[in-house]
Amino acid sequence: MTIKCIVIDDEPLAIRLLENHIAKIAELKLLAIATNALEAYRILQKQDVDLLFLDVQMPDLNGIEFLRSLNKKPPTIFTTAHREFAVEGFELEAVDYLLKPITFERFLNL
Repeated sequence: MTIKCIVIDDEPLAIRLLENHIAKIAELKLLAIATNALEAYRILQKQDVDLLFLDVQMPDLNGIEFLRSLNKKPPTIFTTAHREFAVEGFELEAVDYLLKPITFERFLNL
C-alpha cells in the first residue's frame, strides 16, 4: 500500500532531510512540498493526501493553527525543534511528533 504524503516546512534543510528519508521508504510517496500554510491549502484542495509531515514554526500561520483550521485532517506527523508544542500536537491527534534534526532511525519508528 502506498502512503501519499506532503511535507509542509519553511526550512530548506529540514525539507531535504525529510525528502531523503521518505525516498528510502518504498511505501511512502512524496506528492508535494509546501513552504507555508497557503501553499499547503492549495495542495490539499487538489490532492488526496494520506499523511502530512508538518512543521510547527512557520511564518504567518503555524503548524498547530494550520491543522486546527482544516475541516478534514489527514493523519499528521509534526516535525519541529520545539518540544513545548508536543501536548498540543497530540491533542490534535497527531500520529507522531518528531524532533529536529530527525534521524533516519527515528523516522523508521513511525
